[in-house]
Amino acid sequence: MKVVRLLILLAVLVAGLIVGALNSQDMTLNLGFTAIHSSTGLAITVALLTGAFIGGGLVLVGLVIPLYSRLRKAQKTAPAVAPVVPPSSTFDGR
Repeated sequence: MKVVRLLILLAVLVAGLIVGALNSQDMTLNLGFTAIHSSTGLAITVALLTGAFIGGGLVLVGLVIPLYSRLRKAQKTAPAVAPVVPPSSTFDGR
């Protein structure tokens, strides 16, 4: 599993490098109170990372945290069930 994660990480890194290399034109991002000068490749990469972090945060707040709290509440209200232990007899019925 760690090898697959490493390969995915390397593929995303190479894709980011390719996007940065193919989009090396200068651009100015005017925010009203300031202007940021960078390349278009860097701006695209930052926009994608920002979107991924915001999307992940929305999923965390909208789904994961409520489901986790419901799970904790269900575990508190569920009755404690003793585990079923099979008999330790070695007699197989023959």
